Amino acid sequence: MTTPPACTVIVPTYNRVGLLRHTLDSLVRQRLSAGDGFEVIVVDDGSTDTTAELAESYRDRLDLRYLYQEDQGYRVAAARNLGIADARAEVCVLVDSGVVLHSGALAAHLAAHREADGPVAVTGYVFCFNEGNEDGELITKAIDHADPDASIAEFAAQRHWLDLRETYYERYGEDLGVLTAPWLMWWTCNVSANTAQLREVGGFDEWYRAWGAEDVDLGYRLHTAGARFVLRRDAASLHVPHEKSYSGNMAAAAANYRYFAEKFDTPVAHLVPDNHFEEIEDILRSRGLAEGEVTELFGTVFRGGGAAQTEGAAR
Repeated sequence: MTTPPACTVIVPTYNRVGLLRHTLDSLVRQRLSAGDGFEVIVVDDGSTDTTAELAESYRDRLDLRYLYQEDQGYRVAAARNLGIADARAEVCVLVDSGVVLHSGALAAHLAAHREADGPVAVTGYVFCFNEGNEDGELITKAIDHADPDASIAEFAAQRHWLDLRETYYERYGEDLGVLTAPWLMWWTCNVSANTAQLREVGGFDEWYRAWGAEDVDLGYRLHTAGARFVLRRDAASLHVPHEKSYSGNMAAAAANYRYFAEKFDTPVAHLVPDNHFEEIEDILRSRGLAEGEVTELFGTVFRGGGAAQTEGAAR
């Protein structure tokens, strides 16, 4: 009998063959303990470039499957759900194309799950992520794709291009388990969760058809389902710069945050559209949240992404 992989890495992509190559190269370099293996599922959201051929070229170096869905617009949530449905491992690691993992990143994700008493949602560390491609040229020149571990070590030592969430961690500490809303920082460029729990809560809500909030939505449901959130700095990565529209992304995210608030219709959900993520924890703490108020504040777990998609389509 074939031994199942220790984790499944899911990489959604769309016409980003160059960025995908960097991600797959970093997966080839992963160092895991003896007996641990991993699989990679590349989910193509309708690319017209050479994504399929590139994925095929790595099958001699990775346990890789390539899945394709027709281009019907931005459907990254549906793409990730295809990967989750096809995963063979107990842990899913979600990585965006263009994210370059440290060679020890998958081992760190697995360690977090194995050290926990119950299901956890792990947040990896992401250097170089930017909102409007600021410093894009400088970052591109600074990353050594032949030795990304060295680049990560250099950026950490010099405190260059730190994770955008660094100020959040400095403000509230790194024990995410004591925070009221740790799901606000669970961004799927580099995270992991228990596969069975991902399926139990319904996966990604496929109503989200533009950039932003589909990961926060899933993180919220994982939290209400009992997942403990964990930061693993050693699950480190680099976010390779690419062209993006800050104003376009923010407009899409604003609409998505409004949908999020209406969907869950809880006090904490209604804070999301109008408050900076780093301020929401302060607002919740100012309310003196007690253990008995959790259900009132968050509501019960919302299961079934398909139901949410139906609600969204009716709006």
